[in-house]
Amino acid sequence: MAAMIAGRAGVEGTQRYAARLAGLVSSDHFRNMSGAGRIASLGLGTYLGPEDAETDALYQKAAVRAFELGVNVVDTAVNYRHQRSERVIGAALAEVIAGQVVARDEIVIATKGGFIALDADVPQDPGVYFTETYVKPGIVEPDEVVAGAHCMAPRYLANQIDRSRANLGVDTIDLYYIHNPETQLDEIERGEFFHRIRAAFEALEEAVRAGKISSYGTATWNGYRQDPGTPGYLSLAEMVTTARDIGGLDHHFKVIQLPYNLAMPEAFTRANQVVDGEPVSTLEAARQLGVYVMASASVYQGQLTRNLPAMIAEYLPGWSTDAQRALQFVRSTPGIGTALVGMKSVAHVEENVEVARQAPVPWPEFKRLFSEA
Repeated sequence: MAAMIAGRAGVEGTQRYAARLAGLVSSDHFRNMSGAGRIASLGLGTYLGPEDAETDALYQKAAVRAFELGVNVVDTAVNYRHQRSERVIGAALAEVIAGQVVARDEIVIATKGGFIALDADVPQDPGVYFTETYVKPGIVEPDEVVAGAHCMAPRYLANQIDRSRANLGVDTIDLYYIHNPETQLDEIERGEFFHRIRAAFEALEEAVRAGKISSYGTATWNGYRQDPGTPGYLSLAEMVTTARDIGGLDHHFKVIQLPYNLAMPEAFTRANQVVDGEPVSTLEAARQLGVYVMASASVYQGQLTRNLPAMIAEYLPGWSTDAQRALQFVRSTPGIGTALVGMKSVAHVEENVEVARQAPVPWPEFKRLFSEA
């Protein structure tokens, strides 16, 4: 087994990276995240693509190029491409560190656990694989799994953290998300849900103490975008309160991820969260609660990379492609820290990083997209 890469992203390292890349990107490209320092406004996503060696090679080249050009955030998950996405990011990180392109403390590695992950290297029947890998060893009890695919029991999360660390080849994962926890609400009552969330957060705080992760959060799809009272709704204030109950004021619930783009602006436009008795948007709630926001689906899995309305080009001028306009919209939204975008070719990396060379749209111009839409 290859040696694990020691270290983690930190303030000194990410500031060093930002200073070194200052001539390639705008002064607003790097944003501050508690504990991690300077985080790029664009991050590399690794969700899409078949489970094959060709896609692995594309992602590895794309990741290396992204690190070279000012992207120091990479987002993956243990279930993406049946664990191959994590493994290829590990290979890319090892390559750039060996080549002295970057140091480990300059790069923020984020991954997720929750969905039962198959293993592309073990072509077995999924049911047999799940039973042999998780049930028989006592890692998962069948009643802890919902929808036949999701688990956030402490033993399972501990197992998945170690699996992700091995896949990525790192001692410490910088950001670790519970993946779509709202999935649990399809089958269990809300009281039981928060019992499970509390147990999960306790396990994640223990993983921080053990040096296996640096911070944690929740990566969601619908949870933070829905209205209170809907079955899958998540309250960010309740999540932070739970983390504080477990870890005190020094808890490590530092980040959330949710979809945000031109077609899905709810995190900015919908006052569906409550903080100190006042209804606010999810982005405003995150700001008040000290939580960093990663935007997933910034180009809506490619749907916003072409044929955008003419008004978008008018209000977001100066770009040659709709993908760049879509990314500029996301990274210009007040409250968004990093816009994540899937990039599995060097050409896409170079096209998207052009956005980082320009400042975000100023608020007076940005708000016209909403006031005149």
